Amino acid sequence: MTLSAPPRPRGSVIALRVTGLLVALAALLVVILLSIAVGAKPIPLSGVVHALFDGLDTTDGVVVLDLRLPRTLLGVAIGAALAMAGVLMQALTRNPLADPGILGVNIGASTAVVLAIWIWRFTDLTSYVWFAFVGAGVASVLVYLLGSRGRSGATPVRLALAGTAVTAVLGSLISFVTLLNPAVFDQFRFWGVGSVAGVRMSIVWQVLPFLAVGALLAFGLSGALNALALGDETARALGNSVTRTRVLGALAVTLLCGAATAAAGPIGFIGLTVPHIARMVTGPDHRWLIPYSLVLGPILLLGADVVGRVVARPGEIQVGIVTAVVGAPVFVALVRRRRIPEL
Repeated sequence: MTLSAPPRPRGSVIALRVTGLLVALAALLVVILLSIAVGAKPIPLSGVVHALFDGLDTTDGVVVLDLRLPRTLLGVAIGAALAMAGVLMQALTRNPLADPGILGVNIGASTAVVLAIWIWRFTDLTSYVWFAFVGAGVASVLVYLLGSRGRSGATPVRLALAGTAVTAVLGSLISFVTLLNPAVFDQFRFWGVGSVAGVRMSIVWQVLPFLAVGALLAFGLSGALNALALGDETARALGNSVTRTRVLGALAVTLLCGAATAAAGPIGFIGLTVPHIARMVTGPDHRWLIPYSLVLGPILLLGADVVGRVVARPGEIQVGIVTAVVGAPVFVALVRRRRIPEL
């Protein structure tokens, strides 16, 4: 007779999760320093520290404060936003393949921004960020409606197929507009692949309020998402409003994805990959899953950005391309699994 190991005491589980979160925070700090130090002009870590305190008095100070610090801060904000949006989408749809890119949210925001640039000649982030929100919301609703038709309802595979179809259609529309309008193409071409290069601190401040509200909504819904994972009826029996949870969750996803896409373009696979990595430590508990994703998302995005600068030095590969190279195999592995885990 084989005896199973006794269950781990709850206190040790919490201690393990806290330790893991502290390790992730330390790793994030290291990646942030690397993001500031690595580039066409390498700056030693001691030079980074001096630049942060000495200001613009030196050449390194100009590079750090004017170019790399805004880029790094935006990368942290966008990585956290996309990762939390992925957690919310996977919880609300009970679909482990849900991702702002796969389910059409990113392409919806991109399409709205392109139309805003083309029709109304908007060039400032504060002008077209609202179009990004509308596009993200409309695309997500459209994908859900298409994926939920039929007797089987909104299954993970049907939603992924609907997202692929919507992405193809809207991607064709973007290509049509940009090919016929060189001015729109010039403004869209670097933004369209997803990049945090060349940003200014003003952009960080512009998107930060939207990302902060979306993050607060995500944290506030963590308990309700745990109840929702047990089923709609059970969630109602526990005193949770399923409709309210889904509406607020959709609002949070729209704010997080809309602001992130407007600032840096469509960056895929962060929202798909990070929640699955976090679940290896936290399990399905969203009270821990959301904080872990908030930290792990920037690690993955900034790490991909650093890799893109290293492999193509003195040029660079946009972060959206690097995350696609990393995330695509993960997506294929999830699809090929015989049994998709419950969330």
